[in-house]
Amino acid sequence: MKEYNPKEIRFIVNGKRVTVKAHPLTRLLDVLREDLKLTGVKEGCGEGECGACSVLLNGRLVNSCIIPVGSVDGMEVETIEGYRKSKKYSVIEDSFAEESAVQCGFCTPGFVMAAEALLSKNPAPTEAEIREGISGNLCRCTGYDPIVKGIKRASEKGKGLW
Repeated sequence: MKEYNPKEIRFIVNGKRVTVKAHPLTRLLDVLREDLKLTGVKEGCGEGECGACSVLLNGRLVNSCIIPVGSVDGMEVETIEGYRKSKKYSVIEDSFAEESAVQCGFCTPGFVMAAEALLSKNPAPTEAEIREGISGNLCRCTGYDPIVKGIKRASEKGKGLW
């Protein structure tokens, strides 16, 4: 049987340098939730198909349940806990509320991170571009129309932020 050898992995989470001691193949999701206590990142499917675990890795939207923590050494991770301190988050939060784009809230952090990733690349997306931008995120309660409207409203209200 092969011995478990944890490694020190250094990266930035929500603007803070962290060092974790973990097996390099441990899922980033598990390190964020269990070691760093960032529970806004959720586990839905565990297979990278639902988006509940979405984070920004060097500004790119990824599913943390399929990212080995060893691969983020030296990189920057932003979770919903860090993002919610920004003015852009407030615009998305208000826009989602105005469009009734939230019900149970389980998928909401992933949708917010997907909205940020989309709007930072394309500040004025069409409905089709929004639907494509959130295509990796699943919602079982709200439905997609209010979420699409919330992102569209955020793009209009947040002109100049993205």
